[in-house]
Amino acid sequence: MAQPGERGIRSAQLGILVNTFLAIAKLVAGIVGNAYALVADAVESTADIFASTIVWGGLRLASRDPDDAYPFGYGKAEPLAAAVVSVMLLAAAVGIAIEAISEIRTPHRTPAAWTLVVLVAVMATKWILAHRVRAIGIDIGSTAVRADAWHHLSDAVTSAAAFVGISIALWGGPGWESADDWAALIASGVIFFNGVNMLRPTLQDLMDRMPGPEVVDPIRRAAESVEGVRGTEKLAVRRTGMAYRVTIHVQADATLPLNEAHILGGRVKSAIRAAVPAVQSVLVHMEPFDGKAPNERDILI
Repeated sequence: MAQPGERGIRSAQLGILVNTFLAIAKLVAGIVGNAYALVADAVESTADIFASTIVWGGLRLASRDPDDAYPFGYGKAEPLAAAVVSVMLLAAAVGIAIEAISEIRTPHRTPAAWTLVVLVAVMATKWILAHRVRAIGIDIGSTAVRADAWHHLSDAVTSAAAFVGISIALWGGPGWESADDWAALIASGVIFFNGVNMLRPTLQDLMDRMPGPEVVDPIRRAAESVEGVRGTEKLAVRRTGMAYRVTIHVQADATLPLNEAHILGGRVKSAIRAAVPAVQSVLVHMEPFDGKAPNERDILI
């Protein structure tokens, strides 16, 4: 079975291949068919090519083992790649909006009816690709792959907007030629919104924000379920790439010999990694049990 990083890289490679073909097809169709919305779509697909390339590079770097220079590993390359992709999404939205406004102010010919067929094929292709890449991103826990999926979905959104705009231009006749440009402008707003939503979690990962209870609670329960553990104190969890690093303070009987405390800490570490496979490393700090309730101690959250 392929490793999570390898699955993410393959999804990025597939995106590069598909987007290269679609970008060429949409650019030619947009120029020949007088449809700026399709040209804007081609720009979005071109941005997707670069986005998938960045995701590919980020995942390859993040999958490297720790070394003397980077003892904590290269995992941060993954959310960094996601942040770059999100910024690219925002930049693409702004670029499309500027060009759409320019085209609205410049009279042009009505788009060709056959461009609608191209858009239908593009929408279907990008929706399927976005759905597949997003599923992989969720399965392997990669923000970069999920950001790449948003790029694919935004391409489908611009194509859908272009379809509506060109349909209105064809139906309305003279005077409605700019309908596809208005559609591109509206689509740019949707893309910008998605870019902001995607950028937020990547910045949180880069700033080592504590993950939610769906990750933290199983870690604490696993530690407290180990025989000999009297309680847990401080617990800090941070995401690094597609994995988590945990620091936890575990309480045991004060009379426990040092060697046995060390063995107990090892069992806690194994229990946590078994309960949450995404945990890459665990640092256990053993402390004497003080008899206090958890809410009477300082808990790092």
